[in-house]
Amino acid sequence: MDEIDRNITVALQLDGSAGLAELAKVAGLSVSATAERVKRLEERGVIRAWRADIDPAAAGCPLLVHILVTVAPGKDEAAFRKAMKKQEAVLECHAITGDWTYLLKVRLADLSALDAFLNDELRAQAGVQRVETLLAIATVKETSILPVAPADLEE
Repeated sequence: MDEIDRNITVALQLDGSAGLAELAKVAGLSVSATAERVKRLEERGVIRAWRADIDPAAAGCPLLVHILVTVAPGKDEAAFRKAMKKQEAVLECHAITGDWTYLLKVRLADLSALDAFLNDELRAQAGVQRVETLLAIATVKETSILPVAPADLEE
């Protein structure tokens, strides 16, 4: 990614609704050249999707929970991954190092929804051996804005 692509991706992360004219100013290009750059960033998978940043409370899921899970290795683990991908409340599922197998980031309506998720969905999965729930009492920072690396000088 060169400096122009970097500038476009940084600008789009800060304001995904920025128009091509605004992006062209940031990129130092014409509107048509900027449109072509954005199209190429999409085609290369740098821009994976266009989304809105929705307030979790307004969406009815103010409860943020991180859940550590230990899953027995083998076919149960593949089934667990598949099940977590289908769970709407699971925003992120990461395979991790250490004593745990997975770290989940989950958004739910309230504690009763958490109880149902833990008992009916998570612990019901074959191979789940251990679960620890970490309830967020306050969110100091939550972002999806990536720290885009400086442009590669070799390009």
